[in-house]
Amino acid sequence: MAQRDYSRGEFLALTGLLAGTTLLRGTAEAAAPKVPPAPKKEAAAAAPATPSGPSREDFERLRRGCRASLVPGSPENEGAELIRIGEWMQRQGLKGDVYGNGELVQSFEKRVAGLLGFEDACFMPTGTMGQLIALRIYADAGGRRTVGVHPSSHHVLHENDSYAVLHGLRAVQLSPWTRPVLAGDVREAREPLDVVSVELPVRWLGGQLQSWEQLEELKATCRERGVKLHMDGARLWESQPFYGRSYADICRGFDSVYVSFYKMVGALGGAMVAGGRDFIRTARLWRHRHGGNIFQMWPYVASAAMRLDETLARIPGYVQRAKSLTEALAADSRLTVLPRPVQTNMFHVFLRGDPAALARQRDRIARENGIWVTNGFGQTRVPGVVETELQVGEELAGLEDAAAARAFLRLLEAA
Repeated sequence: MAQRDYSRGEFLALTGLLAGTTLLRGTAEAAAPKVPPAPKKEAAAAAPATPSGPSREDFERLRRGCRASLVPGSPENEGAELIRIGEWMQRQGLKGDVYGNGELVQSFEKRVAGLLGFEDACFMPTGTMGQLIALRIYADAGGRRTVGVHPSSHHVLHENDSYAVLHGLRAVQLSPWTRPVLAGDVREAREPLDVVSVELPVRWLGGQLQSWEQLEELKATCRERGVKLHMDGARLWESQPFYGRSYADICRGFDSVYVSFYKMVGALGGAMVAGGRDFIRTARLWRHRHGGNIFQMWPYVASAAMRLDETLARIPGYVQRAKSLTEALAADSRLTVLPRPVQTNMFHVFLRGDPAALARQRDRIARENGIWVTNGFGQTRVPGVVETELQVGEELAGLEDAAAARAFLRLLEAA
């Protein structure tokens, strides 16, 4: 994975949150750039750490050979996954669909809509498509074509400016990088907004969330100002334990919500956009316009439907393990965890070292301990400090937290 150039916001997150630690004492102010470029691509979560590192095939072979992992990965056997989907379909007595018309797809749409507390939902081949459609609908209705976003929004960083190129929308950045969007950001927006898109949780902040009170105030503020509120719920599933409320309660007050089925759930792909009945009727029209009415959706839907309930039941345990693991890591002053305390099962770890040397040490740990401690390392704007993203999931089953922490701490041998 090529070393990633960090944005000003990420630098500020590091310096602001890590200032005073053994990592950054005295370096933050001197290293701060005035106008650093913003990254345009999402971090490649499963690629070699440097161009001179192992090939993709070697990387995957080593990762898949491990007995445990601190990051999620692709299925061990893609062929077996397809067989599992077929067998599940047969056990359920289900048939396929034609352009989304079929019992499996339509019943799953209703199931997810009910889970999120909405009237209806529409399956989308990708989350990018689903969210663009939602924003376009609100822009057409509002007329200003303005979308309020966090600086690290998927729309801004990871979708090649599709909101602007395809739909003529304008992004209005509402908040600093260092925290999620709040009600005050909407009230103080520099121009009127059609819609605000809020990511729950914010990936670039290690899975940070608004408090329940802050979230409710944000909902109320958008409602009072006539601004539509859309949720980028790519990782909404992992947020439920933090709030301790149902998904429907969390979503109540949002006009629409997008959820992913390959992130955390582990399906082949696909997403869902939920909202009011009229909104979803229009979303289906736009799905067709986007070329998203694929002839048969059932393999993607079945892959999600057969594992959704089981995954949601396990997430609270993953979050609890993340709390234990992050505290074990943070006990070593050479590491800094963001956020702390952890709020979901995702978090970021910052440490000193060279990405290439750390990647070689990661591979050594994999060979000697059978534990995959991370996919890669991103070079931050703090000299000598890198970051990596970890996520607790089923890949850690059978491995004690203490053993996982010891394996990760072996990375420091490369420093």
